[in-house]
Amino acid sequence: MSDNNLLSPNSAPHSDVEDIKRNSNYLRGSLEETLQDRITGSIPEDDNRLMKFHGSYMQDDRDLRNERQKQKLEPAYQFMLRVRAAGGIVTPAQWLMMDRIAHKYANETIRLTTRQSFQLHGILKWNMKQTIKEVNDELLSTLAACGDVNRNVMCNPNPYQSEVHSEVYGWASRISNHLDPRTRAYHEIWLDDEKVVDSLASDEEQEPIYGPVYLPRKFKIGMAIPPSNDVDVFSQDLGFIAIVEDGKLKGFNVTVGGGMGMTHGDSKTYPQVAQVIGFIKPEQAVDVAEKTVMIQRDYGDRSVRKHARFKYTIDDRGIEWFITELQTRLGWNLEPARPYFFEDNGDRYGWVKGSNNKWYFTLFIENGRVKDEGRYQLMTGLREIAKIHTGDFRLTPNQNLLIGNVSTQQKKKIEELIKKHGLTDGSHYSALRRNAMACVALPTCGMAMAEAERYLPTLLDNLEPILEENGLQNEDIVIRMTGCPNGCARPMLAEIAFIGKAPGKYNLYLGGGFSGNRLNKLYKENIGEEEILDSLKPILKQYATERRDGEHFGDFVIRAGYVKEVRSGQDFHS
Repeated sequence: MSDNNLLSPNSAPHSDVEDIKRNSNYLRGSLEETLQDRITGSIPEDDNRLMKFHGSYMQDDRDLRNERQKQKLEPAYQFMLRVRAAGGIVTPAQWLMMDRIAHKYANETIRLTTRQSFQLHGILKWNMKQTIKEVNDELLSTLAACGDVNRNVMCNPNPYQSEVHSEVYGWASRISNHLDPRTRAYHEIWLDDEKVVDSLASDEEQEPIYGPVYLPRKFKIGMAIPPSNDVDVFSQDLGFIAIVEDGKLKGFNVTVGGGMGMTHGDSKTYPQVAQVIGFIKPEQAVDVAEKTVMIQRDYGDRSVRKHARFKYTIDDRGIEWFITELQTRLGWNLEPARPYFFEDNGDRYGWVKGSNNKWYFTLFIENGRVKDEGRYQLMTGLREIAKIHTGDFRLTPNQNLLIGNVSTQQKKKIEELIKKHGLTDGSHYSALRRNAMACVALPTCGMAMAEAERYLPTLLDNLEPILEENGLQNEDIVIRMTGCPNGCARPMLAEIAFIGKAPGKYNLYLGGGFSGNRLNKLYKENIGEEEILDSLKPILKQYATERRDGEHFGDFVIRAGYVKEVRSGQDFHS
């Protein structure tokens, strides 16, 4: 543990990002002036850091970099905008708004994220203000979709236990609202609200939870409803596992210290799975969330950003230290954790009837990209459904979409539109493809070292014949790909994972838990497609012939000795 971790954020040496936040006047910086500069499509780096808190990253189209450089033009700067909705639930009107601004200001596609948010790509700087205004006009927000604050609070979109889901979703919304930044900067810059005299307000009035420098790094919260762990609750900084008895929500088991990001070649960075620390009543969840965030605010590492996530705060100091600190701030003790069971972390596709007698249809959307392509008119079909739908849309943690709360009378009309536009529940795809996820990566993500969204479908095309040869086409196997080790598609929990190392090269990881409760392990490093297929072919063949009844692929590769079991991130590199 570094000495800096023992100090308060006011006494420890700060990274340059901490100075940017402290000097930003609560996230204002010079953003308003910068956005009015039409000489360049970019913004200065200090303002780009602050833009993240407002829900956006500056990017450029990396496919065009070399050509624009030859033409002596600046890179094709553009902005990714992330729109959040707690628990991923939006109204048909909000869906139509996203469709409209995607065509009006972005690249005519919508990206559904693994945190149940929307992403728009390709927005030009001079269109940002109007885009954000139109988002807010439909009662959605981009505030805190990125940045060193609590991000979108995830919630299982469970259509089976409708009443329980409604209650858990309510707590997700309350936590999300409670942890929103209080600065008026967002409303002043994007929504033309009247400016306040900031010098007259104290830190506590401006940001009662975060303070003037916010958190050391991003913070993520997820709420799971067993038996589904689709939110990957063990990947979250703070998790709540719903405990349901006799059809009633009794409370939550609390998990702390999860996180996916790491850096290639730096063994001091690693992914981590959260630990269960106890049980709370539903009405205690907001208090636990607030106090946990404030502990990370006060003790997280503000000098080394790679070491600034909550998982390192806990691993450095110990879980017992955290529990003591949390209970001291709460003024009451957590109860012992209660039994729970997770079956999987995927989606269940097609029509199901909820306990509220409404219908729910889960669409398969490959890698979360909503667009029209040939006869597969996904974007148009969803637009037409939204025009007549009186229920809701639910973004799943696996980048798919659930058409929710459909009445029996409306079900036939929606079925007709699904068929007319070629929308699908993915039943004609392999189970491997239905359990696949990828991050955006190239060409827009500046962190990407390799392709992900654009390449994973091709790799699956080449893996599927191997599955068919071995009778595994209907076997659920969790597979994920990212263009870098930041972990945006939660690859370190997958049974098979590819993490980009260089163009066309990936590290191959095996052995994650099928229900998202165990990390995977590096199997082969820096390999291309040919070696990927050559590596997986004999393993899949052996799995088909030697697996035990009900044995998942991730469990098999550990039993067969391909990789060691990893229950803690501190063993990830060993």
